[in-house]
Amino acid sequence: MLSQKERRSVFSINGTLFRMQALTMRKLKKVAHDPVQPRPMRADGRRKLAALLKAASEVFAASGVDAPVREIAEAAGVGLGTVYRHFPQRSDLIAAVFQSQVKACAEAAAAFAAKYDPAEALSRWMQRYVDFIGTKQGLAGALHSGDPAYSALPQYFDEHLRPALKSLLDEAVQAKAIRPDVEARELLGAVGTLCCQGPHINLATARRMVSLLVDGMRYGAAGR
Repeated sequence: MLSQKERRSVFSINGTLFRMQALTMRKLKKVAHDPVQPRPMRADGRRKLAALLKAASEVFAASGVDAPVREIAEAAGVGLGTVYRHFPQRSDLIAAVFQSQVKACAEAAAAFAAKYDPAEALSRWMQRYVDFIGTKQGLAGALHSGDPAYSALPQYFDEHLRPALKSLLDEAVQAKAIRPDVEARELLGAVGTLCCQGPHINLATARRMVSLLVDGMRYGAAGR
């Protein structure tokens, strides 16, 4: 049997272990509730990332998504290490390029709305969307490959471009410049169909067809 002194020693050790365990659990709970926020990217880091995405977009459009990563790095003026640090897999870079193009196209809607009347803003954005489809051509094979890395991109597209177009349509309807029964999702699909009539997009023809489509939306407008 343990002596009284030995029992006190055991109780003391167990009590210390219990307190350490409780302290550890409190720390873990604090981490779970207060996760460490990622450090904001510095200005030079943001510039390098923007240059990298722009270069990748241009290289993919010209040479396809299988273009050498070294070619992209040289066009962006960065080292290979910078490319792989941001995008460990090629699919990461392809997805990021697509998202950056979607975001830029969506943001153009607000810029046009602030500068032009509703009808002109809508017309200009539709042409901007044609340009977006043209730049996406180099990504098409990868995006439709069934790779799980791209599974979230259709939702990203819809969540950004549909509201952007809807805002322009609503303003144009309110200004009585177009008919009121045009749905943003249907219009995005219609433009995509007009642009993709073959293996390669003829941007000049696509722009003309989309211009005619926009003109057609003016038929039946409340102001006419």
